[in-house]
Amino acid sequence: MKKYNNSPGGKVLTFIRELANHNNREWFSQHKDDYEEAKALFEQMVQDAILRISTFDKSVEMLQPKDCTYRIYRDIRFSEDKSPYKRHMGAYICARGKQSLHGGYYIHLQPEECLLAGGCYYFPPKLLQQVRHTIIDNIDEYRAIVDSPDFKKYYQIIGEERLKGAPKGFKKDNPYLKYIQPKQYDTMYAVPDEFFCSPDWLDNLEKAFRPLKKFLDFINYPVDEYLDNYEE
Repeated sequence: MKKYNNSPGGKVLTFIRELANHNNREWFSQHKDDYEEAKALFEQMVQDAILRISTFDKSVEMLQPKDCTYRIYRDIRFSEDKSPYKRHMGAYICARGKQSLHGGYYIHLQPEECLLAGGCYYFPPKLLQQVRHTIIDNIDEYRAIVDSPDFKKYYQIIGEERLKGAPKGFKKDNPYLKYIQPKQYDTMYAVPDEFFCSPDWLDNLEKAFRPLKKFLDFINYPVDEYLDNYEE
């Protein structure tokens, strides 16, 4: 079994692994102090990440860890998996809040499944169409962002789910079809566990998240326009 170092990230990953191996209320109750320590360490990591991201994206600088993190407790009401606790700790650093459609930056600590991600995971159909039209209407700008070497170095695929054909309202022979086939506009960069255990993890996080800034700015323009109209 992999041993993690005594860095904050290492201690968080050690606790998460133990929790995954003993995912029951009795064990959790007996190790509540260990959880509180891991939670505090993770929240400090999130605070550090917010401060670092705010050096190139001022929209997140007022956020606190509580605005970005999630409860460790799972909602098991409609799940076949009745494990009461999550097997990861994650934070969504987003200017409009972690429940917003507005795109942001995501960090995820889970043994053997650590990652960085960003973008927008879910769109109502009307907003998805609006985003697709924005892309086609500004295709050169969009391609310059997502096809740039800096972006491609970390993010190869946009959207976990994609249409096989043309979206409704777009021609099948559109030469830029691949850019509007995603059902959501998010992207991820898988990292080894050691990423978050390294003393220079914040430097590496910045290198990976900086290329996301222009992508988020582009996608969030139609998203925020939609949100502003919806909220009125």
